[in-house]
Amino acid sequence: MTILQQGNPSSMPAKEFLTFVLGDENYALDIMTVKEIRGYEPATRIANAPSYIKGVINLRGDIVPIVDLRIKFNIGEATYNEWTIVIMLNVHDRVVGIVVDGVSDVMNLEAEDIKPAPEFGVAFDSRYLHGLAALEDQMVIIVDIEELISSDEIGVFEGA
Repeated sequence: MTILQQGNPSSMPAKEFLTFVLGDENYALDIMTVKEIRGYEPATRIANAPSYIKGVINLRGDIVPIVDLRIKFNIGEATYNEWTIVIMLNVHDRVVGIVVDGVSDVMNLEAEDIKPAPEFGVAFDSRYLHGLAALEDQMVIIVDIEELISSDEIGVFEGA
C-alpha cells in the first residue's frame, strides 16, 4: 500500500482521507470518522429495511447497522466474499459499518486540492459530496460520510 500525497509535501496537510473502491470508481472519506476496517460478516436482517441496509452485527457488545454503499449507489454487483470490506465509522457518537469493494490508501489533501463537485444527474446525490480530487490520472470522489450516514435518506439513526 502506498501513501498518496498531493500539494506541497513540506506543508501540513489539511486532512487525511481513506480511499475506497465502489465498482470502478474511487471514493474517499475523512479518516477521522474511521473506527476500524474489517472483513464482511453476515448481518442479522431487519424486517422491512431497505435492501442497502444489510442488517446489524454485534461489534464487541454494540449493535451496529451495516449499510452496503454498493447497493445504495447502485454501483456494480454486490458480492460477499473474503475480500469484501466493512469500514466501521464513528458518526455523531454512533458506530455504523459501510460495505465497500475494497480499501485503497490514505491520502493527504490540502483544502485547495479539493474541487467543488458538479451537479450529478446520477444515483449519487451531490449534497453528500465534499468534492473531487485529481490524483495522477484518476478522480477521487470525496464523500461527506457524516452527512450521508446521518441523513434521513439512509435512515440508520433516528432523529440524526
